[in-house]
Amino acid sequence: QVIAALTGFYERSNANVHRGVHTLSEEATNLAEASRRKLAAFVGAPNARTLIFTRNATESLNLVAQSWGRKFLKAGDAVLLTEMEHHSNIVPWQLLAAERGITLKFVPVEPDGTLDLGKVKELLDEQPKLFSFTAVSNAIGTVNPADELIRLGKKAGAIVSVDACQWAPHRALDLKTWGADFVSFSAHKMLGPTGIGVLWGREALLEAMDPFLGGGDMISRVTLDRSTWNELPYKFEAGTPNFADQVAFGPALDYLTAIGLDVIRAHEHALAAKARALLEAEGATVLGPKDAARRSGVVSFNIPGLHPHDVGTAFDLEGVAIRVGHHCCQPLMNKLQCGGTARASFYLYNDESDLEAFSRALKRTIEFFGLKGNKAGVR
Repeated sequence: QVIAALTGFYERSNANVHRGVHTLSEEATNLAEASRRKLAAFVGAPNARTLIFTRNATESLNLVAQSWGRKFLKAGDAVLLTEMEHHSNIVPWQLLAAERGITLKFVPVEPDGTLDLGKVKELLDEQPKLFSFTAVSNAIGTVNPADELIRLGKKAGAIVSVDACQWAPHRALDLKTWGADFVSFSAHKMLGPTGIGVLWGREALLEAMDPFLGGGDMISRVTLDRSTWNELPYKFEAGTPNFADQVAFGPALDYLTAIGLDVIRAHEHALAAKARALLEAEGATVLGPKDAARRSGVVSFNIPGLHPHDVGTAFDLEGVAIRVGHHCCQPLMNKLQCGGTARASFYLYNDESDLEAFSRALKRTIEFFGLKGNKAGVR
């Protein structure tokens, strides 16, 4: 459906948006904005103008740092993050810290891959200006208590920014009631096309922020002396947008809605639980919380005695694709005292046949490297 929408757009409606009065341009604009409205309904945004399309969630998080942080943070202010953040929610703040003299503080990750709410409260008592955290760890699958973290952050007077990349494809978002100030996620993790990220922000904050990028369509008026900005969301969408993929994102949202996120989550959790059991039975170390309710469909593991890259290569020879490495989370890997992991990620398109292939690849890998007999472990 996504591919059909993308192909159909290029075949019948391909024209730049927001720039022309001819029929194709008007049609393309209407299709792209219809996807924005559909997304607003999907995530419970109060209105579509608070949803900004970006290239990816990394750009969304950078937009918060560069547009909000650059304007509202000053030397000595603190930003609170966690040790389990993706690099895209650490590096932008490091760049700003080097430029502005702000301080970065981090909620420590516990040995089981969770956050201690008591330590969160202690650090929030130091009154950081912004608290930014991932709702679900992309590296080890920890599902954080996002509602409670948002509540604590707002109670402490902080602006709260949530990386919801691993939440949005699996769990319902209701931005009207969630209470965060900024939420970032990406289309390709939601069965949509690549090259589309999303930033939602509170309207008053977005109105107060200056643009991150300058150029065409994000302006209201330009003279040789100064420029004034377009209305939301366009003041943050400089240049020709990825309008074809915006259009194709809509059918992905329809597909997820038709199946239901609760159904998807139950399906992937069942597969992930079986995968963890297989790994532990074969002596692998599974990272992350022991409580299944605190886990996503991500299964991050190591086989004692093997480098994750060797595991990934061996699995690939068996026709099983897993990701290996630090998963753009080097601080988390360092905290858990491992250089990286192998990671299987289950979603709605996986089934029991994939689990059987995973089990077969696991056993053949262990047998090939002569590791049969090691004790299982969970850390």
